[in-house]
Amino acid sequence: MPSRRSLRRPAAIGAVACAALATGLLTSPQSASAAGARIHDIQGSTRISPLAGKQVSGVPGTVTAVRTFGSARGFWVQDPHPDEDRATSEAVFVYTGKESPKVAVGDAVTVDGTVSEYYPGGKDAGLQSVTEITDATWKVTASGAELPATFKLNAASIPARYAPDAGGKSIESRTLRPCSYALDRYESLEGMRVSVSDAPVVGPTNTHHELWVTAEPKHQRTARGGALYSSYGDPNGGRVKVASLIPLAQQPFPVADVGDRLTGATSGPLDYDNFGGYTLQATELGKAAGKSPDPESTRKQADNELSVATYNVENLSPTTPQAKFDRLAKALVHHLAAPDVVALEEVQDDNGATDDGTVTAGKTLKKLTEAIKAAGGPAYEARQIDPANDKDGGEPGGNIRVAFLFNPDRVAFKDIAGGDATTPVKAVGDHGRATLSASPGRIAPTDPAWKESRKPLVGQFALKSRPDSRVFVIANHFNSKGGDQALDSRFQPPARSSETQRTGQAKLVNAFVKDLLAKDPKADVVVAGDLNDYQFSPALKALTDGGALTDLVGRLPRAERYGYVYSGNSQVLDHMLTSRHLTRTDYDIVHINAEYADQASDHDPQVLRIRP
Repeated sequence: MPSRRSLRRPAAIGAVACAALATGLLTSPQSASAAGARIHDIQGSTRISPLAGKQVSGVPGTVTAVRTFGSARGFWVQDPHPDEDRATSEAVFVYTGKESPKVAVGDAVTVDGTVSEYYPGGKDAGLQSVTEITDATWKVTASGAELPATFKLNAASIPARYAPDAGGKSIESRTLRPCSYALDRYESLEGMRVSVSDAPVVGPTNTHHELWVTAEPKHQRTARGGALYSSYGDPNGGRVKVASLIPLAQQPFPVADVGDRLTGATSGPLDYDNFGGYTLQATELGKAAGKSPDPESTRKQADNELSVATYNVENLSPTTPQAKFDRLAKALVHHLAAPDVVALEEVQDDNGATDDGTVTAGKTLKKLTEAIKAAGGPAYEARQIDPANDKDGGEPGGNIRVAFLFNPDRVAFKDIAGGDATTPVKAVGDHGRATLSASPGRIAPTDPAWKESRKPLVGQFALKSRPDSRVFVIANHFNSKGGDQALDSRFQPPARSSETQRTGQAKLVNAFVKDLLAKDPKADVVVAGDLNDYQFSPALKALTDGGALTDLVGRLPRAERYGYVYSGNSQVLDHMLTSRHLTRTDYDIVHINAEYADQASDHDPQVLRIRP
């Protein structure tokens, strides 16, 4: 008969134990009273403690980690004598607020306090809760105790399915099935010591000293080492955020890019927060090793090709450090081969976030075009339309907008007066061809779909080597995903409330493209920008409705369909689409930012070469 402790070891996880749990042979003491409660009684077999709100006393365990910084200080305590239910965690966080607890790793303690459920970001954020003991007092009964063995996170211990389907309702009251769902597995380990070994880095180190790894090295990998997010049905359950409880002065946090590895073992308690979900709070931290792929460069366009790029320059304003302007310029000139036309997103007004009524962006664009010229690039000209003050969303006071840059040596811009913040641009017939009522112009800028969001900018271009050509470029920046429930939400599947507005925006752009094509079925149209949505989303289906446009990301090899990395998921948010007449296209997502700890923007730019 194995010991109770051995039942919690990773080696004991197998089909027999999982089958026993699924059929109810292993049960949790959900009816446990506060008197004499152990940690597994506090945690219970659902996401909410059966003792929430109750006082507990004399709860035994071993201190496994201590957090002595920030406003959420405390320590993790784990019971070295677990029960036989894999659904119940054997560890809990003891919250001490802003006071550093006077305990040490290895202390055997008994804890008194109140069982509480803490919702990171507030309960309305839709995230899961963390079971804690608050208003705590404790007694150290011994020191130097052996720590419980870590639970090994790997492909064998993480189920392929991510979360139970509750029809969008909460899964809090459901009995955890850690052998069936990845989210249930993590919840069943809340607060417990876990570890990853030689883990691939799938999300680069950020400014908060965090990175993401995957415990499933062979699952859904990109061509450059990331974790590919390619459908709502598979959010890559092996992703785990890594933070550190080790003081930076003692061990600096590893600076790692996607494609690197954390060598050796990384271990510590499994936490949960509102900036990335389940987090391994490392008390033992691996080192970054390997060599991430070098930043990419695309080829130069041929004389008879028009190259169009899209680049989200992330809240660019004259207050932005010059070093960022220089890096953006270098990327445009050298990595993107000086595109003929550039659709820029997140261009701010001339004093950035200062909210004083300024809406012009001439200084912002002048500073960028000067940096491009200094980097050896062309003398780009710019076209844009100032928005109405504080009406386009983004950083308050920033008056974010989309804008065009173009190289006048290779491209002619058709200036047609009449475009302003509120006047809608129209497709106009012109002797069997299409033209615009205003260039640049904005698509349906007063439609409710664009409330607190950037309006699309349309411009008419011609390749100078083909002066009769007409190329309509539509620069976009659809509304953000703010307000959506997270992938790891307690509501499953999570609600994507922002999707409704993006779908409405997509329908308006689609309708405008169809108007152009009604005037000229052979019109050359390029739709580009940060659409803030995936290639498999309802918004992209609405944008391509009726075959008016083709989303070019679908023509790339599957492992290359990404240009943004969020919480360890490599995904598509930026897109380039073309009308059906543009049959000869060469499309490239140029990976220079999203996979790197050191980045000029959080988006990778994209380049399209066409022959109008």
